[in-house]
Amino acid sequence: MIRRLLARESTTQVIRLGLIGVLNTVNFFILLNLLRLIGVGLILSVTIAFAIATFVSYVLNRRWTFGLNDSSGGVSETVRFYAINVGAWLITVTIIWTADQLFGPLDRIGENLASLAAAVLTLLPKFLSYRDIVFGKAIAAARNLQQPANQR
Repeated sequence: MIRRLLARESTTQVIRLGLIGVLNTVNFFILLNLLRLIGVGLILSVTIAFAIATFVSYVLNRRWTFGLNDSSGGVSETVRFYAINVGAWLITVTIIWTADQLFGPLDRIGENLASLAAAVLTLLPKFLSYRDIVFGKAIAAARNLQQPANQR
């Protein structure tokens, strides 16, 4: 598994996932802070921002990170992607809630730091899950189509 992770293709995918992660983290923080500014509660703000960032993440990761440009992802792929992200959301909410409980009511900087810690902690597990669980079949099918018929 470590060898696969360090392979050139995986390295490129991790870099792309990281760039998308940075974009989505910025997207998440903008949404989180806008929602908080208009008075939406902390956990609901995190949930709404996370849901929107997850949708953007799905589209960008499917097309750019893993190079799957067809529309054959289907419902099961989308459900697996969202299920993994629900797990990441639970980790995110738990980290933010725990920080809020441990350090008293968090100010905006504290909320953002707790959110950033959660994003960092969930990056590699999400990549491995996306590659192997969510997009694994589509990646294998795309590779199979790219090989000459005599090599299949």
